Amino acid sequence: MICMQNHLIIVSGMENIMSKTTTKIAIAFAFKELLLEKPLDKITVNDITEKCEMNRQTFYYHFHDILELAEWICEEDAERALKQNRTYDTWQEGFLAIFNMIKKDKAFIVNIYRHVPREHLYRYLYRVTYQLLYNVLEEKAEGMVVREEDKIFIANFYKYGFVGLVLEWIEGGMKEDAQLIVERLNFLIQGTFEQALHNAKRNK
Repeated sequence: MICMQNHLIIVSGMENIMSKTTTKIAIAFAFKELLLEKPLDKITVNDITEKCEMNRQTFYYHFHDILELAEWICEEDAERALKQNRTYDTWQEGFLAIFNMIKKDKAFIVNIYRHVPREHLYRYLYRVTYQLLYNVLEEKAEGMVVREEDKIFIANFYKYGFVGLVLEWIEGGMKEDAQLIVERLNFLIQGTFEQALHNAKRNK
């Protein structure tokens, strides 16, 4: 009987989580549709709630404001784009997926770029890129005695270069072939992850 009660509690909890996620997705979808009609700075919470047929209380239950909604969309889209592409053998696919995700949601990203303080876009790109790079470094550091602070420092170093490429690409209208950018980047930094870790190991 206790097991059945526990099972029902778990199922109920999962349904509640799924319901919250579904509502967030509906709000995000409405927001993205509105961005095809007008710029972000002209969109209100009322516009979004009318579009997805919800009340304002529902919106504010899930998001503090439109800016938080935009950041949540960025994080969710990035997570889907990266999937399992977080290893040394797949980091190129992961980085290319970030480019493709941005281009697919061009109206959304351009609106964020133009109408939201730049630090929000930078923070999002830095966070996503850092996660990708840190996972690669963790894999390559296996068997080495490398301080955590050194791995973080190396990941941050590469992060700024990677994000700089993405921002320049966005600024240029996303015209350059992302595949070529990633291939060129791979050619330039090939072997440098291992070298940086070995150097950090020697400088302990």
